[in-house]
Amino acid sequence: MKNPGWKVVAAGTGINLALGILYAWSLFKTAIEKDFGWRTDQLNDPYAVCCLIFSFVMILGGRCQDRFGPRITATLGGVFVALGLGIASQSTNYMAWVLGFGVLGGLGIGFGYSSATPPALKWFPPFQTGKVAGVVVAGFGLAPLYIAPLTDFLMRKGGVSFTTAFYACFFLFAVCGLATFLRNPEASISDGPKPGTGDLDSVSPSALFFRKDFYLLWMIYFVASGAGLMVISSINGMAKKSMGELAFLAVVVLAIGNAAGRVIAGVVSDKIGRKWTLLAVTLLQAGCMILAIPVTQTGDSTFLIVLLATAIGFNYGANLCLFPAFAKDLYGLKNFGMNYGIVFTAWGVGGFVLSRVQQMLKASSGDFGSSFLLGAALLGLGAGLTLMIEKPKKGVLA
Repeated sequence: MKNPGWKVVAAGTGINLALGILYAWSLFKTAIEKDFGWRTDQLNDPYAVCCLIFSFVMILGGRCQDRFGPRITATLGGVFVALGLGIASQSTNYMAWVLGFGVLGGLGIGFGYSSATPPALKWFPPFQTGKVAGVVVAGFGLAPLYIAPLTDFLMRKGGVSFTTAFYACFFLFAVCGLATFLRNPEASISDGPKPGTGDLDSVSPSALFFRKDFYLLWMIYFVASGAGLMVISSINGMAKKSMGELAFLAVVVLAIGNAAGRVIAGVVSDKIGRKWTLLAVTLLQAGCMILAIPVTQTGDSTFLIVLLATAIGFNYGANLCLFPAFAKDLYGLKNFGMNYGIVFTAWGVGGFVLSRVQQMLKASSGDFGSSFLLGAALLGLGAGLTLMIEKPKKGVLA
């Protein structure tokens, strides 16, 4: 390889492939609802807690990555995920799953995810930011391609406990092994012009809270991620009515759309700009949420459910590429790990709040219609906020 950074990209993508266990939650939830005896309004809680912890640990993980390097940070991620799944595998208790899958799983995913993208971006010039970020984070979105059918197979053979124990061992070796390939270049190719030359400087984490664009990005990320995670957390249950035992395939096609959205949106945003790409993605996602209401209520069209799952996955995945690219464009690479970690808290809060709200609405109404309507309204608000994001002025990060 002419650029050894592609090895770092491959390792980061592989780590994200392993950590994408989060997107298989709807498969676990179906089995838990049947066998564990939890209340209906509790079924999304381990997943929601995992999203929340994951997002806030991104700040700590980003700081750790910036200071100690990606290898140590990713290794910690593998250890935490393995420990959490190991605890969950030994119990059917609600609190054990909140602690294991939710808290420790979120810790591990946060450390691993925060260490995958920054070193990869440093090996490539600025005009490839969207593409490289898209490829690395696509691993997280692609994970259900193997996790969904594998989880379905393992649970048929040994149940939920056996499946989570298997993943605890597998992810420990996979993440820690791939972490050895992560390294920063001696001098970042993507740092851009240096301070004092009249060009871009790097924004400190504390300075984010005094910037309008940070609050705009945070609110848009909150609604975009929350709307997507509502669907991801329940897609298996939504598809059960029309697809039966093949419902896990809806998780698979959503994953294909999720991964494709990350790569394609990254490439497109390098061409037409992050702002206009984000606006298009947000509006398309709002339209998909509205269309999903009659489709999921009737449940008589497998083709439409698969098509919607792919489209929603595509638009949701695009956000996971666009927001790190926004953070790099607006705030620079010097403090990228921690800066993006702060922005990424919106993903976790959105996933926690809207997944919890969706489960409550589902418990009270018996269907997903009201939660989809809420998601569409919030996405419409996000599209309006996108228009307020200003392009950085030449010579400063604005």
